[in-house]
Amino acid sequence: MAKQALIVVDIQNDYFPQGKWPLVGADVAADNAVRLLKAFRDAGEWVVHIRHEFTSDEAPFFTPGSEGAKLHPKVLNRADEPVVLKHFVNSFRETELKSILDEQDIKELVVVGSMSHMCVDGITRAAADMGYTVTVIHDACASRDLEFNGLTVPAAHVHAAFMSALGFAYASVISTDEFLAASH
Repeated sequence: MAKQALIVVDIQNDYFPQGKWPLVGADVAADNAVRLLKAFRDAGEWVVHIRHEFTSDEAPFFTPGSEGAKLHPKVLNRADEPVVLKHFVNSFRETELKSILDEQDIKELVVVGSMSHMCVDGITRAAADMGYTVTVIHDACASRDLEFNGLTVPAAHVHAAFMSALGFAYASVISTDEFLAASH
């Protein structure tokens, strides 16, 4: 069996109800991520945390050095779990993520986090294009309402559309329960 890693993408304070950019379902998604973290840690499998920070204080959220840009307390990394700081949607872009995965000979990624329609989508597509086998845990990801051309798209529809698209060509998209029952 190929080595796998859990990638915890941008589960940061600003995405929660008291933050600057709250997501629909952030707490439920984080709680499922916690279940997966426990399973990976108990199995001695690799975990990598991704933390997004914009480079400008003018950013709408995740401003440099802010409380909102810190990892949420539910998913804090352990000392032996790397935290990759990124400044772009794609977690591989101008970061050490690929070298961390290569050093551990990781071939399969299990992705959880935020936002479904941005950074989860970005890392999943990039990872698949790089040859990784990717699984996205859909109920451990969160999104928010979007607007396009005067139409408000509810977060549940945004999330469903992106999970459907990723499941079509880039990843296996399953629930936390399905993953834990099959893998651990």
